Amino acid sequence: MSYRFKKGLGKTLTYTLLIALAVTMLLPFLWMLSASLKLDKDVFRFPIEWIPANPQWRNYVKIWTQIPFLTFFANTTKLTVIITLLQLFTSSFAGYAFAKLQFKGRDILFLAYIASIAIPWQSYMVPQFIMMRRLGLVDKHMSLILLQAFSAFGVFLMRQFFISIPNDIIDAARIDGLSEYGIYFRIMLPLSKPALATLTIFTAVFVWNDFMGPLIYLNSQSMKTIQLGLRMFIMQYSANYALIMAASLVSLIPVTVLFLAFQRFFVEGIATTGVKG
Repeated sequence: MSYRFKKGLGKTLTYTLLIALAVTMLLPFLWMLSASLKLDKDVFRFPIEWIPANPQWRNYVKIWTQIPFLTFFANTTKLTVIITLLQLFTSSFAGYAFAKLQFKGRDILFLAYIASIAIPWQSYMVPQFIMMRRLGLVDKHMSLILLQAFSAFGVFLMRQFFISIPNDIIDAARIDGLSEYGIYFRIMLPLSKPALATLTIFTAVFVWNDFMGPLIYLNSQSMKTIQLGLRMFIMQYSANYALIMAASLVSLIPVTVLFLAFQRFFVEGIATTGVKG
């Protein structure tokens, strides 16, 4: 066999394997789409009817009328936008300090903060709830906003990216008389778009899909989020899986659009945050 033939065969096998893996990963989503267009009694019928003979498009209307899905959608959007913006600011601000500023105990403080990632959330879940209850923030969005406005993972991600930015740029800005705040806003943030995009995706997806936080802190129907709304289809309508699949697909649209919008920056950010340690 010639080298060119072997190379072509290797590429063909690689792409075939990747396509097979992609199809395998997409199968659950295709099943969700198919199930969302069926009657509930036909969802688990075997063999699977991938293309329903009589698509039930009204399922996508029912999810907005049988429960206050629009309210849940708006609440989730509100929490996701606010928490993501706060995490972007707090994580990038702290990441800049840990990466480029010199102060006593910096490395020890950073290691102690990052070590908090290893503490299981269940171990401090009850103390957090007691604290929020004493502050009168139970059944209010502010409780989730305060608890999720800071992220040790976000600080680590931003610090790793800021370390990769040459110190010569910052030193030149300081010589020109730019303050640390000016360096942060005018130099570091514009250069850190890939890392910010990566953190945006991680944070937004986590908040959008969060179930336990809203379940613990939000009781009123007007305060609930999409994930709690999906649970209502099980509790109130005897597990109507067709409606659950329709609502789940609708809830996937925002995070899918977000990922596609930031995909290029996301890949670049993942690659560059591990350049130096």
